[in-house]
Amino acid sequence: MRKTVLIVEDEFLIAIDLKLLLERRGWQVLGSVTTVQEALSLLGDELPSVALLDVTLRDGSVTLLAEALRAQNVPFVVASAYSKPELIGGEIMASAPNVAKPTEERRLLAVLEQVVRS
Repeated sequence: MRKTVLIVEDEFLIAIDLKLLLERRGWQVLGSVTTVQEALSLLGDELPSVALLDVTLRDGSVTLLAEALRAQNVPFVVASAYSKPELIGGEIMASAPNVAKPTEERRLLAVLEQVVRS
């Protein structure tokens, strides 16, 4: 199975680190985007196996994107410094695993693999 991921992160250095780390581990990064609108337009091209979401972006919360992903049965993982991302991004964030920020490599990889398998 091809492991594809959409990275939604507006901090450039964090996004690059995540992209390089995941590619080294065999993931294909379908896109690394900084806004909800960019992410939504990418979903029209190809659905990822999983999405990795920052909770707050320059154009606001990722809630709309999370709802679009859920509607298309695409699992998502949150990478947030907030201990309760649902307080920022709404109830849809409550069920998503949070790999925290900064993200520890082993935990990130384990959670992504687990979410794709389930």
